[in-house]
Amino acid sequence: MTTAQFRTALVFCCCIFLLPVPGTCSEAIDSDPVIHSGYGRELMLRGEYEKGLEHLRRAYLLFPLNMTFKRNLAEGYAAYGHHYFKKKLYEQADDNFVKATELYPEEAAYSLLRGICNYHLKKYDVARYELEKANAGGNGPAEVLYYLGLVQYETENRTQAMESWEQALKLSPGRKEIIEILAKSRKETAVESSMDRGHSSRFDLSYDPGVDSSFALAILEVLESAANQIGAELGHFPEARVPVAIYKRDDFKTVTDSPDWSGGYYDGKIRLPFGSLKEVTPAMRGVLFHEYAHVLIFELTRGNCPLWLNEGIAEMFGRMQHNRPMPEFGRAARKGSLMDFRKMEAGFSSLSSSDAALAYQQSYTMVNFMVTRYGWHRIKQILTGLGKGMKFDETVTEVLKDFNLGYDGLVKEWRDTVEREMKTR
Repeated sequence: MTTAQFRTALVFCCCIFLLPVPGTCSEAIDSDPVIHSGYGRELMLRGEYEKGLEHLRRAYLLFPLNMTFKRNLAEGYAAYGHHYFKKKLYEQADDNFVKATELYPEEAAYSLLRGICNYHLKKYDVARYELEKANAGGNGPAEVLYYLGLVQYETENRTQAMESWEQALKLSPGRKEIIEILAKSRKETAVESSMDRGHSSRFDLSYDPGVDSSFALAILEVLESAANQIGAELGHFPEARVPVAIYKRDDFKTVTDSPDWSGGYYDGKIRLPFGSLKEVTPAMRGVLFHEYAHVLIFELTRGNCPLWLNEGIAEMFGRMQHNRPMPEFGRAARKGSLMDFRKMEAGFSSLSSSDAALAYQQSYTMVNFMVTRYGWHRIKQILTGLGKGMKFDETVTEVLKDFNLGYDGLVKEWRDTVEREMKTR
């Protein structure tokens, strides 16, 4: 959700008094709700949210029947929630939206904001309830319908989701994200409508009719093992069930539009091109562990993770199941033509097969270096920092402060280590 869209939902009340605190005695100030309300509003505008809310609460408690003071307090909570929302701290954001909703239970804007937060938290039952409230009997704005569709999509109600998005598109023609998600969902529906289903304790599986059911169940067993091992290492176990789909290669390409070298894909669902295979091989176990690692990395970082770090961690877990030679990395290291990590933060999909292999291998060697030298606990600290909205440079500097290292220093140490190893070979 963009800032502009958020502001559309969150219309901040302007009918309050912007009064400085006069030089009166503290007793007079404490008993004057107008002064508290004005000063609280001023503090909120400065970004001093907790102090501002304290004064807004006092004003409301002194004169609870005054609708201006009540509205100011509710909008203060909403503004504080917006502050956390921008940092992707959805739990704290939702806590404040709850307080705003308690003051105005029927306020559609607050229900929308709660619905969006709980969608990101994967608390889909709460998200659906709040978004349906905000939808006002089917007459809600495009933003409500867009997020309601996302919740329906994530809970395997794809037909309802597409109906919501089609309605949203009528209200907001040309909106890019709605057009894109509708197109993606239509492709998936064409491919997956006849799929068989299965499930385990943590996963919901769909697979092509031609896939052997015992093979599909073996996939689930490996994923359960990955969930236990990777979850224990990273200290995280998702609350929501994880969807998985097994496709034939052509269908996988249709749904994901991924490059030919892709062995798996995660976009909220683990997507696997294993439809023509019959048994789980060591290489396949590596792919399954790799893709499951992406699930946890996304949840821990709220999607705020440089791609090389994301792929490097996933490769670490995948290679624990099936390690492979790294010829592209060896050649690049000997030639001094390794990739720039800052240029590897965005995407690998446009790379050629050999360049993509180098990007994955280089990402793996960096993460392996970090784990070996600094430990998994610092990798987890970095992921946690990213999940709080910190930039990668910032969180690395904080986590590695005992080593007096930042992003550039970390890369230099890694390069020095690679060069030393190349000389001994």
